[in-house]
Amino acid sequence: MSLAVIQMVSQSDVLANLAQARRLLEQAAAGGAKLAVLPENFAAMGRRDVADIGRAEALGEGPILPWLKQTARDLTLWIVAGTLPLPPLGQPTAKANACSLLINEHGEIVARYDKLHLFDVDVADNRGRYRESDDYAYGSNVVVADTPVGRVGLSVCYDLRFPELYSELRAAGAELITAPSAFTAVTGAAHWDVLIRARAIETQCYVLAAAQGGTHPGPRETFGHAAIVDPWGRVLAQQDQGEAVLLAARDSDEQASIRARMPVTRHRRFFSQGAQRPASEHEFKA
Repeated sequence: MSLAVIQMVSQSDVLANLAQARRLLEQAAAGGAKLAVLPENFAAMGRRDVADIGRAEALGEGPILPWLKQTARDLTLWIVAGTLPLPPLGQPTAKANACSLLINEHGEIVARYDKLHLFDVDVADNRGRYRESDDYAYGSNVVVADTPVGRVGLSVCYDLRFPELYSELRAAGAELITAPSAFTAVTGAAHWDVLIRARAIETQCYVLAAAQGGTHPGPRETFGHAAIVDPWGRVLAQQDQGEAVLLAARDSDEQASIRARMPVTRHRRFFSQGAQRPASEHEFKA
């Protein structure tokens, strides 16, 4: 089964971004992909009206969710919808989460992951200060779901720095892990490649690392280098900057062989004591 990872250079115009994403997803479907991953903030970058966007989507008045569902149906494609701002279900006026949705080929939401780790960091770039918690609420659940290409664990961007989340995803049966991202140019150059490869190696999962790669409003520079990494840590496809569609196939037999020959989950000896873990939500019910 072919996998696709999308790289974009999203701007502040939601409808223009959706048109760009549609074109790239069409390329992915034409290339044989059964599942495609969009980057973090695929529908809008640099917007300060996150709460308004999320509220409109929750009330059925926004363009993003209908577009996602229609595109999945039109292309007969499973889509991991990077992130978009969405408040908790049934709470349209609550603070939004940075939400990654899994949409099936019938246009149905089959899983929702709210970003656990928010990027409240000072970076030596032209923006300097990032505080995602100003706009977003923290997520609380680990999410894994079944798809035609395998069992998929969901994560987002800054999550990559917290390996305990990925151990939980592997324990929940993940075979592939999505990581839609918008790494800064500075932090990406320092850490992106080693992080996505490490998460693949330690979990023995495919890592599907969609990315933003270019210049956005703010001004903001993102690192790009979207990639597909296999369970041995090999980079199967990568794009440095600009928009791109990356394709690779999952070899489930090789993955099973890697896990059998090096059974790291049975060898694990160290576990945190008394740590506050997020609740497990291994199966999502829409």
